[in-house]
Amino acid sequence: MTTTLRPSGPLQQSTAGARSRPYEVRVNSRRVGALVIAADTPFGPTVGEIRDLSIDEPDRRRGRATVAALAAEEVLRGWGCRRVRVTVPAASAGGLRMAQSLGYTENSRNMAKELPSVPPALRGGVTGRPMTGAEYEVWHLKALEDYAADWTSRGMSAEAAHAKSVADHEAQLPHGLATPGATFAVLEAAGVPVGHVWLAPRGEGSYIFDIEVDPGHRGQGYGRDLMLLAERTALAEDHRILALQVFAGNTPALRLYESLGYRPVHVNYAKDLV
Repeated sequence: MTTTLRPSGPLQQSTAGARSRPYEVRVNSRRVGALVIAADTPFGPTVGEIRDLSIDEPDRRRGRATVAALAAEEVLRGWGCRRVRVTVPAASAGGLRMAQSLGYTENSRNMAKELPSVPPALRGGVTGRPMTGAEYEVWHLKALEDYAADWTSRGMSAEAAHAKSVADHEAQLPHGLATPGATFAVLEAAGVPVGHVWLAPRGEGSYIFDIEVDPGHRGQGYGRDLMLLAERTALAEDHRILALQVFAGNTPALRLYESLGYRPVHVNYAKDLV
């Protein structure tokens, strides 16, 4: 029996070259699953994604998903894509194995924690307070540069990365420090600022958009203190879930989050199409 893809909807295409299309996974003429193939990521039309790949239960564990993923890669090659990304639920052991067997490399993971009802205590001499307007202005300039540099390091052109950084920050913080729902907190040790965190609502809880210990104060346990401050801040907003993203190469941060009870929700992979 032959596993193939069949379009199940029209091709959506923009003047900038972005494309997406839903497909059915079929064995001969029988539908056994579905997926979406897209080339509309922030990296431009040369980076594609395989989304929402699912195989119906009676046809699982027969290699259908693997064949469908390989066929999707061929579609993306035909669209001119040179790289492909996939996001796999962390609870999908089969999906994680398949991504790795097909040569995908983890580049980040989304993690979350269900917070306790009682806010965690901070160490003696360590406190949190709201960020001031002057501190926000300094943070904002640096955040624009750092965010653009991050996208540049991941393959985006400097011009596109700068434009994306400005657009994303304007979208997330249209009123700056006064943006409804956005919370900026500063961690102090013995009255000296040592780090900051930015949280905002997302889904059923809060999401950490930015968290950083100042370079001159690293290696002293303030990363854990800052995460506990983030949890206290989320609970103050009546949010019981706190989520974040960590890049695969940031092992110290990953170990910290795991030690605090954060667990992966989704694992993000990518590979080059050759």
